[in-house]
Amino acid sequence: MSYQQFAYLYDELMQDAPYSEWVRLVKDKQKKYNIEGKSLLDLACGTGELSVRLAKEGFSVTGIDLSSDMLAVAQAKAEAAGVTIPFYEQNMAELEGLDSFDVIGIFCDSLNYLPSAEEVIHTFSKVFQHLKAGGLFIFDVHSIYKINQVFINQTYAAADDHLSYIWNSFSGEQPNSVEHELSFFVLDEQSNKYDRVDELHYQRTYSVQQYTKWLAEADFELLEVSADFKDSEPQGDSERIFFITRKKPS
Repeated sequence: MSYQQFAYLYDELMQDAPYSEWVRLVKDKQKKYNIEGKSLLDLACGTGELSVRLAKEGFSVTGIDLSSDMLAVAQAKAEAAGVTIPFYEQNMAELEGLDSFDVIGIFCDSLNYLPSAEEVIHTFSKVFQHLKAGGLFIFDVHSIYKINQVFINQTYAAADDHLSYIWNSFSGEQPNSVEHELSFFVLDEQSNKYDRVDELHYQRTYSVQQYTKWLAEADFELLEVSADFKDSEPQGDSERIFFITRKKPS
């Protein structure tokens, strides 16, 4: 999917996201599983917020995203932060032409934007190909509970002087999927009028058992499954599920 104009509004929408928790998780798991290397591939990196934060923590980060608009924001952000991060426009389900990495992450439920099971399977295969032996693959997804009980048929809204939005979520056509219909109203300071920007976003998730099966088929070693940034097993009302996996040492 293309984020188009949404790329330039994304950081404001996500300003309360717990980015520091993702950074902490990556550092904790790198230490726990004795990953000495610091090369990290940030798949679906978006505007590069996590890429930059991880680079400032000493990781040698490469960022991949499908949206050229998102990558333009990410590149500017990296330059402003004084870190060097190569960014590439690619589909994570068709990843190719890169080196091998010590850690590969798909953060911020980005895997849920893949529209089909086949693309999730292809992504796992591509990640395996680009991961060093013994390297970690870390990703998080929305739970089935969050898709069906938290998102669907809900409306979110916020109003500020320069940016307001209305966010409606509807059930998608596929099981455990949701469509997010977003309308932004952005102040044009020159005309003092508001421009409207509309976006439609689709997300789909699967059961823990299904993700586990696909990971096993891709030959990953599953190390941990946890929820909501806690080192505890997912519960019925858990909202974000984390998978920590490893490419088996040769």
